[in-house]
Amino acid sequence: MNSAPHGFRISAATGLHKGDRAYQQDQVEIFTHPRVAGCALAVVADGMGGKSGGRTAADQVVMTAKQVFDRFNPSIENPEAMLRQLVVEAHLMIKLTAITADEEPHSTIAAFMLLPNRTAYTVHAGDSRVYHFRGADMLRRTTDHSYVQRLIDEGKITEAQANAHPQSNLLTGCLGTQQDPPVEVMAIEHVAVGDALVACSDGLWHYLSPKELGAITNALSPREASEMLISKARQRARGTGDNLCMAIMRVEALAPGH
Repeated sequence: MNSAPHGFRISAATGLHKGDRAYQQDQVEIFTHPRVAGCALAVVADGMGGKSGGRTAADQVVMTAKQVFDRFNPSIENPEAMLRQLVVEAHLMIKLTAITADEEPHSTIAAFMLLPNRTAYTVHAGDSRVYHFRGADMLRRTTDHSYVQRLIDEGKITEAQANAHPQSNLLTGCLGTQQDPPVEVMAIEHVAVGDALVACSDGLWHYLSPKELGAITNALSPREASEMLISKARQRARGTGDNLCMAIMRVEALAPGH
């Protein structure tokens, strides 16, 4: 996907792999705004719950995101309010579809939206993440809503220990549960030329350090980077890998003459 508003170009790609699971319950999409050039939304959803429940939940997140984003008017509406609404609506949709399902479907969300003025906003619930890289360096990432993240915050374990923790998959918040999801919106005031935003599910980030993510995202095109990152995660999972997906969006300078 390429678009060229306001003297920059967005280069983007998504990647998706079933891992070693029987079913694909992750979903990822990048949407460009139907009316506003240079406005794009990337969404990652990691569904959980039975054979079809998790996939249904992830599908609901992506469909709701598209509907809310298509209605959004960046010139007069608040982007943070729009992302909050997206999470709340997706949460309600998952709960409504669960009424008829045997399983209780849940989903994470990690999304980021880039606006034509090169500000960006992220929203997440669960342990799917958004990273912001400048060159190969990570400027910041979202903080997981998970049991092990709570242990890290309390100083009881390190990040390295969290990855190997037996309860590393326990979430403290996501979409579709009885309690309302955490809705954490973060503003990125300026996305510079060369910066990249990456959203991914835990099936990917679990196997890659921020340093590796940044280096590969910086060195390759978004399409090649997504392929290489997924292939590295697959090798390291050694036959026990979860579903995995990611979206990369990079802001690039226009070539002379454009």
